[in-house]
Amino acid sequence: MSTAVPAQQAAPGSRLTAENVTLGYDRRVIAEELSVRIPDNSFTVIVGPNACGKSTLLRALSRMLKPTGGRVLLDGQAIGSMPAKKVARTLGLLPQSSTAPDGITVADLVARGRYPHQGLLRQWSAQDERIVAESMAATGVGDLAERYVDELSGGQRQRVWIAMALAQQTPLLLLDEPTTFLDIQHQIEVLDLCAELHERQGRTLVAVLHDLNQAARYATHLIALREGRVVAEGRPGEIVDAELVREVFGVACQVIECPETGTPLVVPAARRAARD
Repeated sequence: MSTAVPAQQAAPGSRLTAENVTLGYDRRVIAEELSVRIPDNSFTVIVGPNACGKSTLLRALSRMLKPTGGRVLLDGQAIGSMPAKKVARTLGLLPQSSTAPDGITVADLVARGRYPHQGLLRQWSAQDERIVAESMAATGVGDLAERYVDELSGGQRQRVWIAMALAQQTPLLLLDEPTTFLDIQHQIEVLDLCAELHERQGRTLVAVLHDLNQAARYATHLIALREGRVVAEGRPGEIVDAELVREVFGVACQVIECPETGTPLVVPAARRAARD
């Protein structure tokens, strides 16, 4: 049986937290008094049905959306009061939809990830050049360096944006639906890359995903939202069961062990069985 885990117990150490935040757009409230703590050095994935507040929460955690109540803290400070460059050196964001300037090449766009590290006393360096090249290689866009971004396919553009986020080299990286527009092969490549960043580099990742099976396979910490509240959170193997899937997504299913990874695998009920 899945039960909600109080957010304040979710992460003993957390550089990024939301405390009793109220979130919305204009007069439409998406979440009220929502609290989450992102465990340090975790690969945290936020899941839930459409319009439950997943991306809204991520926007608040990244300072793109100001809560109307409560606060978001980064390293113990209210994120809204911190200098923009200081936040950008600590926290990177891949938004759900990004628009590149007209006529910009892949290499130039990825290089923009180094902007937070520039200043009056520090200009573009050989180290910046190396980091940009490594970021493009890691996401498989190195051979596209001189291509214009607006000439690329949706999947290629997504990998370029991820490369830019990697070039920012922040200890915290937030990704809003990073597998959008990608076929299954590239989805796996992107999520494998995320897992590698977490495991080998110790980065804290927070991603919004629609695919619950992918979330259960890759996440070390899962947050399940419904209607702007945390229904359950914890390790996928400890919280993902048929009751949780029904409560959060309204889907009848079986949850079995994935033969490849041992992680929970959701098998939706057949249409006839679901009606019965």
